[in-house]
Amino acid sequence: MWLFVIIAGIFEVGWATGLKYASTPFEWGLTAIGIVVSFTLLVRAATVLPTSTVYAIFVALGTVGTVFVDIFLFGASFNLWMLFFIVVLLSGVLGLKLVTGTKKVEGVDEA
Repeated sequence: MWLFVIIAGIFEVGWATGLKYASTPFEWGLTAIGIVVSFTLLVRAATVLPTSTVYAIFVALGTVGTVFVDIFLFGASFNLWMLFFIVVLLSGVLGLKLVTGTKKVEGVDEA
């Protein structure tokens, strides 16, 4: 199920980028598909894993991924404060993951 969260985070980067840069009906269509896929996977993962941890990881992946896409694909500026706060964000998510147990649902693998 954690793989669903990672894939959902990747799609979040796509649709968040699309919200800013989409300009054609095709690009808006891809953005809409990204939203549907992202949230479908997120909801599916949250039914098996701890919702708060799933959502925190989803948002962190999306945030960090979107920052990197803006920097590397669209030439956004980067500074050490951005790096600092990305590390703080990831540290918080990792800490949350380490202290949160997983709930077991009968008949569902935890993958």
